[in-house]
Amino acid sequence: MIKTILGQVGQYKKSSLLSPLFAALEVVMEVLIPYITAQLIDKGIEGGDIGKVYLYGACMIVMAMFSLTFGVLAGKYAANASSGLACNLRESMYENIQRFSFANIDKYSTAGLITRMTTDVTNIQNAYQMIIRIAVRAPFMLVSSLVMCFFIQPDLSMVFVVAILFLALILMMIVRMAMKVFDKVFKKYDGLNASVQENVSAIRVVKAYVREEHENEKFGKASKELYDLSVKAEGIVAFNSPVMMFTVYGCIIALSWFGAHFVVNETMTTGELTSMFSYVMSILMSLMMLSMIFVMLTMSAASAKRITEVLTEEPSLTNGDAPVGTVENGDIDFNHVYFSYREGSGEETLKDIDLHIRSGETIGIIGGTGCGKSSFANLVSRLYDVQKGSVFVGGRDVREYDMEVLRNQVAVVLQKNVLFSGTILDNLRWGKEDATKEECMEACRQACADEFIARFPKQYDTYIEQGGSNVSGGQKQRLCIARALLKNPKILILDDSTSAVDTATDAKIRKTFKETIPGITKLIIAQRISSVQEADRILVLENGEINGFDTHENLLKTNAIYQEIYEVQTKGGGDFDEQAG
Repeated sequence: MIKTILGQVGQYKKSSLLSPLFAALEVVMEVLIPYITAQLIDKGIEGGDIGKVYLYGACMIVMAMFSLTFGVLAGKYAANASSGLACNLRESMYENIQRFSFANIDKYSTAGLITRMTTDVTNIQNAYQMIIRIAVRAPFMLVSSLVMCFFIQPDLSMVFVVAILFLALILMMIVRMAMKVFDKVFKKYDGLNASVQENVSAIRVVKAYVREEHENEKFGKASKELYDLSVKAEGIVAFNSPVMMFTVYGCIIALSWFGAHFVVNETMTTGELTSMFSYVMSILMSLMMLSMIFVMLTMSAASAKRITEVLTEEPSLTNGDAPVGTVENGDIDFNHVYFSYREGSGEETLKDIDLHIRSGETIGIIGGTGCGKSSFANLVSRLYDVQKGSVFVGGRDVREYDMEVLRNQVAVVLQKNVLFSGTILDNLRWGKEDATKEECMEACRQACADEFIARFPKQYDTYIEQGGSNVSGGQKQRLCIARALLKNPKILILDDSTSAVDTATDAKIRKTFKETIPGITKLIIAQRISSVQEADRILVLENGEINGFDTHENLLKTNAIYQEIYEVQTKGGGDFDEQAG
C-alpha cells in the first residue's frame, strides 16, 4: 500500500527531499538557540560582560533568521510535493478507471470512486505534507533536544524519558481504537455522496413525484450515521489533547522541583536551567506534533487503502499478446454463448445463444424487460466477456482484437443516452474527433437531427447543458445516433435508442439508414414492433434464450410471443412485457 502511494510522487521527488532537509536545518538552528541563551545568561549577564551579551545576542538573531528562512523553504517544498502527489494520485486513478471494464465499474459504486478521488486524496495530501515536514522536524527536534538535555544535566533528563514512554503507550492505544472507526467513516462518506448524486441527477423525478421530504429524510439518515461515527472517532482522538497537557504540566513541575535543587546545590547554573525549560517545551511540542501525525496517519491509512484498491485494480478485459488491428467486415457470430454478470452465481443472463448474422444485415431484437437484449449487444463490442462459447466479429473472436480497434468499428447508441457539456458540434465529434462541420451535418441528416438543430438560433454551435438537460429525450437520442454514425462503423447497435422519438421520425430514420448505410450491419433493439418489422430478420429473446429468429412475416406465423406482442401493440394497449410473459 505504502509503496503504491509513494510510487505516485513522480516528478515531485526533489521537493519531497528538500522539504525534510530544510526542516532538519530549521531544527538545528532552533536547538542551538537555547544553548546560546544559556551562555548569554551565565557568561554575559551573570558574568557582567557586556561584550559577551552583544556577541551571543547577535548569534541568536542570525540563528533565528536562518531558522525562519529554512522553515519557509521547508513549508514551500512540502506544499509543492503534497499537492503534486495529490494531483498524480487523481490522474492515475482516473486513468485506471478509464481502462476499467463494465465489470470493474460494477465492483465500485460511482459515489465510492468520487469519494476516493476527492476526500481520500485530500487526506493523503495532508498526511504527506505533514510527514515530509513535521514527521522529520518533530522526531529530529525531540532527539536533538534530548541530547542537549543529557549534555547539560543527565539526571534531570530522565524526567523526559519517562514522559515519552508514558505518552507513546497512550498514543498507541488511541490510534489502535480510532483506526477501526475511521475505516467505517469513509465508507459512510460513500453512502452520503451516493445520496447526493442520485438526488441531484434525478431532481426532476423527485419534484414530479413530490418526494423532497422523503429524499431529505434519506439524506438526513445518511448524514446522521456519518455524524455518529465521526463523533465516535473524534471522541477517541480527543483523548490525545488532555493526555498531552497532563504530560506537559507534569514535566514542567518535575523540572522546576528537581532543577531548583540542582541550582541550589550548585550542580547546575541558572542559564542551564533556563535552557532546560526551553528544551522541555521543544520536546513536548515535538511530542504534540507527533501525536497529530499519528492522528492524521490513522485517518489517511483508511484512505490510502481505498486509493490503493483503485490504483491496483486490474481491468477484467485486456488485449492479447498480439491483438488484431483490423475488422474485416460486419459479420457477427454467436457460438453457443453463455453469459452472467456475476460469474459463478448461477444466474445466467444469456443461455446457449447460437446465431449468425451476415455483414450488412439489419437485425431487429425484441423481447420483454430483462430478457437479455442489452447484454447481447454488450458482448458484440466486448464490453463484457462471455463465460462459455464465443462471439465472433468479422470472422474473428472479439477477444483477439485490440479493444480500441473493435469498439471503433462497433458503434453503440446505448439505452441511456449521454450528452456532455459543450456545443452540439463538440458532442458530435466524440464520434470522430477531426470531423468537419459538413460531415457532422450529414450525420445529423441521416439521424433526422438536422430538423430541430436548424430551429436553434446558434444551430450547431448551440450549447448543450450538462447531461443534455436543455434538449428533449428524442432530440438527445437523434444526436447520439448522429454521433455514432460519424464513426463510420462496420456494425451499428441501436439499444432502444429511438424510444423517445415519434413513430413517423423513427420510420424516417430507418428509411434513411436503408438508403445511406446499406453496407453497415445494424442491430436494432426495440420495444416497438414497428421499429423492427422491416429488418431482414428479427431475434426474439425470452429469459436470456432465443425464442425465435426469422423474418417479421414468418414470426407472425410461427412464434407465439411475437404474435402476442404484435396483437397487443396493433390492436390492444398496455405493456407487452406483462402480457407476453
